[in-house]
Amino acid sequence: MFIIASSNGVIGIDDAIQTLKSGGSALDAVEIGIRAVEAHPADHTVGYNGYPDILGELELDASIMDGRTLKSGAVALLRGFPYAISVARQVMERALPHVLLAGAGAGRFAREIGAEAWQEMLTAEVREIWRERLMASYPTADLAKLTEDGPLLDMVRLATDPERVAGTVNFIARDRQGTIASGVSTSGWAWKYPGRIGDSPIIGAGNYADNRYGACACTGMGEMAIRAGTARSLTLYLQLGMPLAAAGRQAMCDLRDLGGDFIGGMNLIAMDAAGGHIGFTSRRGSRYIYQHVDMADYQMLEREVVDIPERWAGAPRPVRQVIP
Repeated sequence: MFIIASSNGVIGIDDAIQTLKSGGSALDAVEIGIRAVEAHPADHTVGYNGYPDILGELELDASIMDGRTLKSGAVALLRGFPYAISVARQVMERALPHVLLAGAGAGRFAREIGAEAWQEMLTAEVREIWRERLMASYPTADLAKLTEDGPLLDMVRLATDPERVAGTVNFIARDRQGTIASGVSTSGWAWKYPGRIGDSPIIGAGNYADNRYGACACTGMGEMAIRAGTARSLTLYLQLGMPLAAAGRQAMCDLRDLGGDFIGGMNLIAMDAAGGHIGFTSRRGSRYIYQHVDMADYQMLEREVVDIPERWAGAPRPVRQVIP
């Protein structure tokens, strides 16, 4: 019984481990661990107090998957509910045949199931950061009129901040029954165009788990993981017989092969059916956490680096490479 998570999962790792120790399921551990991060105001990439979209609205995305049954649930563009991962789990458990609910429908579902709602999801500090960012990038903007049907495309381009694009929390847990579960939650790309959805709520892109082979979860430039189907691809490479490290390298190379603009930093955590685990990153210094239930504390582990040159204004497509 153990857990791996992105480094910001330190806020919830103890709660998640205690859940496994007390007999809770892998799904329980993933949900509880992520909830702690979603409620943490100092993490501006997940849940409460995350960086908002270009209009100053906070929209949350999350997904969760059960590796035993391959059932999954997800929400996107959820407003006013801090624990997006819990709403996603209820989509999985109550809303079949649906997997993903978005926007007003996700909010209606959250209200119907009695999910905890918060009237204020942003602190004054984050609202001021949003205002300063827009004024610095677009000094002629009338912020009071942003909600009108005015042009936003140029504003989003100018406000784009590569250092604040990537931000998500993910957990993968294995319980005493050998079941694997994975989950991700995010507040999305800071200053994004309203309605943008990244990989976090997309099963097969940002999240995938299958007891027979393993699991993968992603953080970083979500558009890339959507285009490459990264979480499912890594799991499929395991299914095809690749060792975990080779499967992870191939998934990262798939991301590097993507053409076009806005190619940036990506991070993966992955687990195989035998209990092996690994992390990958395109940015040196990125780490992930691991803790077994018999350990007194978590370990912070280095991720293996696979370079993905960032391309923000167009660049030649790299030569495709396949890991032997």
